[in-house]
Amino acid sequence: MYFLYGLLESTGPLKAVGQRPWASGQGALAPYSQLVLMPTISYSNIFDLVTLPHRTTPYHATHLPITPGGNSISACELTCILIGALARPVVPAGQSMKEGRWDRKLYSGTELYGKTLAVLGLGRIGREVAIRMKTWGMKIIGYDPITTEAEAKAVGIQKLSLEEIWPLADYITVHTPLIPATRNLISTETLAKCKKGVKVVNVARGGIIDEQAIIDALESGQVAGAAFDVVATPHLGASTAEAQVRVAVEVAEQFIALNGTSPKYTSTAGVINKEALAHYQ
Repeated sequence: MYFLYGLLESTGPLKAVGQRPWASGQGALAPYSQLVLMPTISYSNIFDLVTLPHRTTPYHATHLPITPGGNSISACELTCILIGALARPVVPAGQSMKEGRWDRKLYSGTELYGKTLAVLGLGRIGREVAIRMKTWGMKIIGYDPITTEAEAKAVGIQKLSLEEIWPLADYITVHTPLIPATRNLISTETLAKCKKGVKVVNVARGGIIDEQAIIDALESGQVAGAAFDVVATPHLGASTAEAQVRVAVEVAEQFIALNGTSPKYTSTAGVINKEALAHYQ
């Protein structure tokens, strides 16, 4: 991921730097930057707004760390693929074929039809997952403290409490930010409340699921399968050609909106510290 930074009053081009420049010695950015554009859906694993070096400078930096819609479809589709891979073990089956084996019985799977999928976090990605997996014949239940029952029902989700969800779910997928309330949302305690043989998917953030708890539950059989982006795959949630174009366009449009040069582009939905905008208005 590359970040763009520059001065809002400047007519010069934005400059591009690599990952986490303030933490890697590329920190010439922070002392004079008023704008940092980061094409990502979340900022929970990028930086701490309080400790960024710009806080000690006279500039009121405006950060655009997120492009909320840009990666949603790609992350959703990877989630659906991983759910399918847990039901039908095509990856190990394919590897066995490469090794010259024909282990047809060993890699027999289960249907998704009629199974219950619990979606934890009913934002853009969670809802898109629900829509797609419902067409596969899955029953969709979900939890989100903000989404209303009516909003969930509109996309085919039965909203329940977490305590109601644990014993019902055949599959669980998480789509929440990593905040104190969601850290270790799935833990040894919550897994013990689930059906024996539940399967878990995480294409969101590390830390939402206690990974040691998952390992222990896999060994005991309480969890029958787990698929995590950055474990099963090298953080591929947003790694599609379409998502990369979409986030680039979205972040550019927000820069134009901040610059106030176009009546067409006026949305600053990605600005985290909106209080800084008053400095430029």
